[in-house]
Amino acid sequence: MAKGIGSTTWHSHDDQDETFLLVSGSLTVQLRDRDVVLGPGDLFVVPRGVEHCPKAEGEARFLVIGTTITSTAAGGKPAWSHDGGRPPS
Repeated sequence: MAKGIGSTTWHSHDDQDETFLLVSGSLTVQLRDRDVVLGPGDLFVVPRGVEHCPKAEGEARFLVIGTTITSTAAGGKPAWSHDGGRPPS
């Protein structure tokens, strides 16, 4: 389970698909060719190797489903979020 506000960095996962299941709020999964807007109950799979950048204007709660942990710098976690930081205003 994850809680997000703001955006990650553009990234891809060469070793796995990444699945988002939105629980509350709104989440936009930006792809290079389109945006996919998710609402509560929506599920979206980003295929392995596809560059993406999730962002939430307000607080969003979602499940991120993958074979390994993706909440790292390599998984797009922005520098401001390290050590419990807050997104820039």
